[in-house]
Amino acid sequence: MDILIPAKSFRRGKSRLASVLSPTVRARLCRDLLGRTLAVARSTGARVAVVTEDEEVAALALAAGAMALPDPGVGLNAAVAHGAALLGHAAPLVVLPADLPALSAAALLAAAEVPGVTLVPDRHEDGTNLLVLGPAERARFGFAYGPGSLARHRAEAARLGASCRIFRHPALAHDIDTAADLGLWPLAPHYTARRDSPCSRTRS
Repeated sequence: MDILIPAKSFRRGKSRLASVLSPTVRARLCRDLLGRTLAVARSTGARVAVVTEDEEVAALALAAGAMALPDPGVGLNAAVAHGAALLGHAAPLVVLPADLPALSAAALLAAAEVPGVTLVPDRHEDGTNLLVLGPAERARFGFAYGPGSLARHRAEAARLGASCRIFRHPALAHDIDTAADLGLWPLAPHYTARRDSPCSRTRS
């Protein structure tokens, strides 16, 4: 099994949290989330790769024992397609974001145990928090991340004539994109209470 993790630079990540976290704290959050994601992914025994255009992110991936693949820099879908192509098509592919704070190895393995296409929705049933492709599908699948990606990925599976499973798991449903998402995470105060976080500043 291959696990591919697309990752922006720590300084550019999680821009939608700017109202509650300073740039410094957002960068620390992105680093911490990616570090934990790499540790969980590596614990499954899979081949793990990070696709990124950032040297700092690539260095963290390599230090964690993962591969670092170049991002062509033209958007998430192109990055995932490029990374998947570089890995080849011999094994099942799991596309894993780096912002699932409850991620577990057991959940990852459960999502990947059925052949074909497996889609894991976000908690809003709109986005795709995890995408699993069998070897037959990964060479032909058109990635369609962005708002409404769950429906588009389901349609792509149908276009390919592939079996498609919707898999829901509490460890995979919660991603951190917005302030509301962050507020649901028990460890959020570790970041929002930092001195350089907007939430920690008093108003005069």
